[in-house]
Amino acid sequence: MATNHSITLGGFQVNRGMLTAGAALTGLGAVVGLTGTVLVCAALANAGRGWIQSLETPPAELAQRTFQQAKAASAAGLEAWRTGVN
Repeated sequence: MATNHSITLGGFQVNRGMLTAGAALTGLGAVVGLTGTVLVCAALANAGRGWIQSLETPPAELAQRTFQQAKAASAAGLEAWRTGVN
C-alpha cells in the first residue's frame, strides 16, 4: 500500500513534505536573522561606547551644565518680566 504524503484541507491537497521543509527553513531563517540582529546591535553598542569614551566632556556632565544654564536663563527672564525691564 502506497503512503499518502499529502493533507487535504478545504478541498485542496497540501504536500506534507514541502510544508515541513518550508516550515523548517522558515524557522532556520528566523534564527539566522535573529543572530544577525544581535551581532549588529553588539557592534553598534561597542561603537557607541567607544565614541562616548573619546569625548572630552562626559554626556551627563554636559547635560547637567546645559540644564543649569537653562535654569539661570529662565530665572533671569522671569525676573525681567516681574520688574518690567524692557
